[in-house]
Amino acid sequence: MDAVDLGQLVVRRARESEADALVGIDSVATAGDGERAASIRRWCRQGLVVVAEGAPGLLGYCVVEYTFFEQGFVTMLMVAPSARGSGVGRRLLDAVAASCETPKPFTSTNVSNQPVQRLLHRAGWRPVGLLHGLDEGDPELFYLCPTQTGTIRCDAERP
Repeated sequence: MDAVDLGQLVVRRARESEADALVGIDSVATAGDGERAASIRRWCRQGLVVVAEGAPGLLGYCVVEYTFFEQGFVTMLMVAPSARGSGVGRRLLDAVAASCETPKPFTSTNVSNQPVQRLLHRAGWRPVGLLHGLDEGDPELFYLCPTQTGTIRCDAERP
């Protein structure tokens, strides 16, 4: 796999007109999952999507909703396969954590999803619970981005 030149990576709110482009970088949607494609379009219409854009175009997206006990919840984090491992996911996580409208941003991933668990750990998110029963044989691990006096503190390197 060739490395992607990120150039000046910009993280910003997605435009509704970019939904099809996001479907095109989502590995689940491009594999034929029509429900995922419909969700991406709905998230864009609702203004819930933040994108990472570099020199080659859109490289990833993140969705934050506020339906998880009225706290911010990262519902989806997707990085284009060609940009994985290049810092795009971390930039998206940091951006949504810093702009979260609630003091406790959460997310979750399957226990089997080791790459996302490593990313969350590097970004300072802490595991806070385990839920069985969503995906048979693959529990869901929940994470919290720690806060300190109302300021997001997800990255141990931040002051």
